[in-house]
Amino acid sequence: MNPEPAPPVEISAVIVNYNAGDELRGALVSIADAMRGRRFDIVVVDNASADGSAAIATEFAPHARLIRNQVNVGFGTGVNQGIAASRAPLILLLNPDCRLLPGAVERLVASLDAHPSCAIAGPRILDPDGGVQGSARGDPDMLTGLFGRTSSLRRLLPGLAVSKRNVIDLPDASDQTTGTAETGSQVVDWISGACMLARRDAVASVGGFDERYFMYWEDADLCRRLRARGHDIRYVSGAAAVHRVGQSSRTAPELSIRAFHAGAYLYYATHVAPGMLNPRRWLARLLLAGRCQWRLRAARRSGLLM
Repeated sequence: MNPEPAPPVEISAVIVNYNAGDELRGALVSIADAMRGRRFDIVVVDNASADGSAAIATEFAPHARLIRNQVNVGFGTGVNQGIAASRAPLILLLNPDCRLLPGAVERLVASLDAHPSCAIAGPRILDPDGGVQGSARGDPDMLTGLFGRTSSLRRLLPGLAVSKRNVIDLPDASDQTTGTAETGSQVVDWISGACMLARRDAVASVGGFDERYFMYWEDADLCRRLRARGHDIRYVSGAAAVHRVGQSSRTAPELSIRAFHAGAYLYYATHVAPGMLNPRRWLARLLLAGRCQWRLRAARRSGLLM
């Protein structure tokens, strides 16, 4: 007799790893705990880590598989590789320095089930000290540099409309029971790629992540392209994850700073100021180039760069 085929996987988790150290093990444990009782698999895409962290993925076989890249291909390309190597209808993206809190997966799945037009659902992302990181945001524009998630102006003037538009939050709905109905969510422009649950077919319909982005802003770009195809993006405040920001970027700070500003310009030139002769595009290039040099000099003064 032929053996019965294995039951289909419900959720495939994808982690892109770059010198994350023991953080990767914590992320894998977090996924295994969150998926208890579900059929799942994990694909770890390692971008040529030099710290030996890629080998941690083998500890979680057979649920976890490892793809080793010989060079650092970037976050978006790594995610696309992981999705291509997986098979579930739902894709959980998780940074190696991110941890799912109890009930997060159930509430994210419930949100997708309750809203067929929703392509991506993302949780409330918290700092290790419990502060809200601001993972749900409005479409980036020229004012995002002044009132974005980490800006001083937004912290000083959080009540301004431009501050609220750039970083969105809802009251914590984690004490609500979801049952079969999703609660505590709202439609937003985009959510952080540090942790999101996505429909495979929706992501495939727009060609996955744009691989021109090395790291940063590819999540905003993906969400914008999905919305242009009629999909919704939802922020589920009743689901939560903890994110220790920047584990990988700390190992390559100059690359991180340059990639952030290059991605910001690419997003702006693509979605906000298309057309080579658009004066706003050239203004953005000038301002971002100046900001990048300022950040690099600040990093050198602080000893982050030699």
